[in-house]
Amino acid sequence: MNMTISPITGIKIGTACAKIKQTQHDDIVLFELPTQSTTAAVFTKNAFCAAPVILAKQHLARTKPRFLLINSGNANAGTGELGLQDALNTCKAVAKLTACQDTEVLPFSTGVIGARLPIDKIQDALPQAISALNSQSWEQAAHAIMTTDTVPKSSSVHMTINNKPITVTGIAKGAGMIRPDMATMLAFIATDATVDPTVLHTCLIDAVNQSFNRISIDGDTSTNDATVLIATGQDKQVIDSTRHPDYALLCQAVTKVCIHLAQSIVRDGEGATKFITISVEEGASQQECLKVAYTIAHSPLVKTAFFASDANWGRILAAVGRAGVDSLDINAIQIYLGDVCIVTQGGVAKEYTEERGQKVMQETDINIRVLLGRGDVQEHIWTCDLSHDYVRINAEYRT
Repeated sequence: MNMTISPITGIKIGTACAKIKQTQHDDIVLFELPTQSTTAAVFTKNAFCAAPVILAKQHLARTKPRFLLINSGNANAGTGELGLQDALNTCKAVAKLTACQDTEVLPFSTGVIGARLPIDKIQDALPQAISALNSQSWEQAAHAIMTTDTVPKSSSVHMTINNKPITVTGIAKGAGMIRPDMATMLAFIATDATVDPTVLHTCLIDAVNQSFNRISIDGDTSTNDATVLIATGQDKQVIDSTRHPDYALLCQAVTKVCIHLAQSIVRDGEGATKFITISVEEGASQQECLKVAYTIAHSPLVKTAFFASDANWGRILAAVGRAGVDSLDINAIQIYLGDVCIVTQGGVAKEYTEERGQKVMQETDINIRVLLGRGDVQEHIWTCDLSHDYVRINAEYRT
């Protein structure tokens, strides 16, 4: 995977500082999309979804987007009808300055929940963002959408379709309030391929289910989660079906970008010091595998043990046991910490020693494997530990 971010032909990006929550860094981003592009998106399933989520869904259903407007520092969530009007007014401001329709603008916001969006500040900064529009500003955009992130998140993948080079590039933000139920936080991915909108949506769903929907930092699903996939239509041959010979190659590239971004979010989890892969194997269904995996990932006792590098394996065993899997045969279960078997036949493995377990816990990248002994289904998710800094960051978030 190319770690240097590559621009996507047809897309222009401009950033500016609207001083929404801070005055030092850019906090609004404007994407300009070519007229022939197609766009797909998935959004949070949180019942209190933010005003920009509601409006973006409505606009996407009515027309082809020409612009994406993103702000950080304010989520415009929990703001009722006034919030919807604020989001619409920002779309109208973009439309007025770019001679497009307000329905051709999709709004996205991230930041503090429950506060009115400072639309005057955004409107004042928009001319600067528009004048800055160019094809090279992906990294600037990755910085501008950050909230508690400590590093920007970006990724590019290159491939060849019909002897023509095709690129997939994406950026994302997120470090806390992470337990996606669709996509996660904010992510914007684009390719210069030409893709039918229905096919593009299928590709996005497939990629999201293997990436963003497999991560958790703290078990909280945001009100503002959104992931967008854009195909700018630079290739003459249209990928118009999931049976098209180039569909699998494109979807594989999109998935690679999404996985890299998703893992980057976990590695940058608020206060995180450990990157943890939880694999549940030999399950009877995908549902029970994920149920076990997320029960482990969301256990504060498990997460704090990893932060302390404490091989307190009983916390993992207890999480598996309370995951709610019916008729669980504990004698058939095996649990591994790295390559060290810690549980078998309903208790501690004979070959396990505290020293071997402690050695694994000292590592920064750790694998947990749970073998349920019930079938041949397997799933994996990515999570992190829970540290003092997570509490500090969220205790001080509004101060």
